[in-house]
Amino acid sequence: MEAVLEAVKRTTKGKNESNRTRAAGHIPAVVYGAQKAGDAVAPIHLAVDPKPFMRILHSKSGLNSLITLKVPGEMDARVLVREVQLDPVTHHPLHADFYRVNMDRRIQVSVPIVLRGEPRGVKVDGGVLDFVHREVEVECLPAEIPNSIEVDISDLGLNQAVHLRDVDQNVTWTTITDRDTMLVHVVTPRAAEPEPGAEAAAVAVPAAAGSEPEVIKKGKPEDEKGEKKK
Repeated sequence: MEAVLEAVKRTTKGKNESNRTRAAGHIPAVVYGAQKAGDAVAPIHLAVDPKPFMRILHSKSGLNSLITLKVPGEMDARVLVREVQLDPVTHHPLHADFYRVNMDRRIQVSVPIVLRGEPRGVKVDGGVLDFVHREVEVECLPAEIPNSIEVDISDLGLNQAVHLRDVDQNVTWTTITDRDTMLVHVVTPRAAEPEPGAEAAAVAVPAAAGSEPEVIKKGKPEDEKGEKKK
């Protein structure tokens, strides 16, 4: 999916400026990296509207959404989300990092695995489905990033598995994760055995006060240069 996101430049930076941006109802953000050879790589500090930004994050493509970033006074940039900091209580975005992509250069991204169907080994043979790897690393052009990799497991029998090599043919992306990686399999259920001391009451440990912001992060592209700044 490709989306459009409008933003405005921030003329100052720092913690106080970020707090003022949030108080005004916007998300402080930064975009960095060169979109093509010869471009300046100095980061640009921005403020974005949280509503369209969250719509992008909650879309089918999520963090892999290719975004056209429109900033007055700057050329439109094609970007991906690199990192999002969320409030640990409200999950409202506190800060976002974007990086520019070169549309002619392949990049590495994480793509989620989506299972389709009910395995025969579960439905008929009473097995248990074990979803081993829920995402894999692939390489592709920015415009060809898949929303997900669908795996049909309807015919998966007891003690059978699906590996990455079974689903990476006739696609526009190249596998970075080992092709022998097991994605999902159906196993024979084991009788539950009591753990030593299982009869003892469990003690819950409360979360510490003042939790740190939750961070949603993407892998760093190979061609990225320069440091990000907030």
